[in-house]
Amino acid sequence: MPPTEEHPVHPAPPPRDDTRTLTTVAHTAFFLLLGASVVRFLLRHPGEPRTPWIIALSITLALLYVLGPALGAAPTARRLLWLGLVVTTWMVLVVLAPSFAWCAVPLFFTALRTLPPRAAIVLVALLTGFVVIAQLQLAKSFDPNLLLAPPAVAALATAVFVHMERQAQAQRTLIDDLIRTRRELAATERREGTLAERQRLSMEIHDTLAQNLSSQQMLLQAADRTWDTDPATARAHVRTATGIAAHGLAEARRLVHDLAPPELADGAGLAEALRSLDAGPDIEVRFHLEGTPAPLPDRVQSALLRIAQGALANVREHSAARTAALTLSFLGDQVVLDIADDGHGFTEPRTGTGTGAADRGHGLPAMRARVRQLGGTLTIESTPGEGTVLSAAIPLEPAP
Repeated sequence: MPPTEEHPVHPAPPPRDDTRTLTTVAHTAFFLLLGASVVRFLLRHPGEPRTPWIIALSITLALLYVLGPALGAAPTARRLLWLGLVVTTWMVLVVLAPSFAWCAVPLFFTALRTLPPRAAIVLVALLTGFVVIAQLQLAKSFDPNLLLAPPAVAALATAVFVHMERQAQAQRTLIDDLIRTRRELAATERREGTLAERQRLSMEIHDTLAQNLSSQQMLLQAADRTWDTDPATARAHVRTATGIAAHGLAEARRLVHDLAPPELADGAGLAEALRSLDAGPDIEVRFHLEGTPAPLPDRVQSALLRIAQGALANVREHSAARTAALTLSFLGDQVVLDIADDGHGFTEPRTGTGTGAADRGHGLPAMRARVRQLGGTLTIESTPGEGTVLSAAIPLEPAP
């Protein structure tokens, strides 16, 4: 469970629907043109000695083309080698049978998707040259359309693809800006909410506890001044101060109740609150209770619940875990909460008293502070590739 980060890394967005459609159309067109070229050659040249070579190269080209989607669209070394084999096989086919030239049109799209813009344009120009030469070989006489039509088709296909890529990039940039703006707005709202809550609490404390303490001070000072001269009045002041103190104690308890975690409201126990926690739809959270449950002070229950929530947040955001296990153990003189996950763990060993890299972010320092205030210990054990175990142990006062 790595410490929380301010800016988590988000995965790249999936391909857009129009890109998938264009890819499907290009693949379908390639196989239709390849099949039509094979049929045309067999009909026009029956019994040719080169027929076995044409059929073998056509099957090879089809198999190579099928392997393309499995290699992805990024210009990796394997993807570039695959594209070179496809283009070379097609060129050999065109030399043997010029009717295969129009299979180059779907290859335009493949080249534009795989290569950088300048390299893709060079390859498209090379493929177009082969198409022009092949069409002129098939023609019985010179036809200017055969000289001009292939470059026009190639230029149109390249322009359409480049325009679509620019639109897609603009949309991705816009989406990134919207996500960043939403994140900043959420952070601003959290800060404003925190400030508003602090102001509300300060007003509550001023109007209740502070006023009560001030009244008690005045009454007790008055009682002290009149204790020898007017004992009855002094005792009345003390009784009034006692009533104000009782009222202030009730107000303090109300404030503490309002600040307690809602999962522990209405008398819900810590075990029930922990059992109801989750770490998101992709992580299975299991809860185990060991030992005989004992009554826990409110602040201990609140601290352990907050530690569990923070640990599960780290599991969800950083560990890539499939499962997480919460174990609440009552050991007589202490209560122990263990949070274990099967994620990728840490890349460096960490201990319960370490500082520095282990305490980046706000999650782990907050957990340590909660445990330290209660006289307990927080330990973290992690092995790369084997998950992480966080353990919070808090001592309990012996029962009377």
